[in-house]
Amino acid sequence: MVTKSVRVNQQIRISPVRLIDSDGSQVGVVSLDEARQIALTRELDLVEVAPTARPPVCRIMDYGKFKYRENKKAKEAKKKQHVIQMKEIKLRSKIDEHDLQFKLRHARKFLEKQAKVKVTMVFRGREVVHKELGERVLKRFFDEVGDLSVQEGDIKMEGRNMILILAPKGI
Repeated sequence: MVTKSVRVNQQIRISPVRLIDSDGSQVGVVSLDEARQIALTRELDLVEVAPTARPPVCRIMDYGKFKYRENKKAKEAKKKQHVIQMKEIKLRSKIDEHDLQFKLRHARKFLEKQAKVKVTMVFRGREVVHKELGERVLKRFFDEVGDLSVQEGDIKMEGRNMILILAPKGI
């Protein structure tokens, strides 16, 4: 989980270092050998926490415990993040009333579950000449689910498809 590489004990090369004790107090600027010796006597690790500082800052700590806590924090953060799903509903400009109601019920379910809905109007053959029919159906679709959703951007054409994106209210 921890992505950045941290130098520990023998991996640290630059001397002298600014040393921070295990309790958080500053020891001061000491030679690398002296810092390693202090860490060794306490049976802890010497960890480089700020490699770009001059002199580099090293801390005496239990590196295994530190890595464990960092991984645990990263997992907790991942649990709390909310991923918004995008569901797609495809329509045709000549859609029948029952079919439209069926698609509207699905869109309502998706919006109630806090998912975004991408409504795609598919034009085949010469249907693309009558874009106003598709636009009319999309506007009606939005009017029907408007109590649960907000429109993200305008209706736009992408090739032979007309696209409307709906987001649930409150996001």
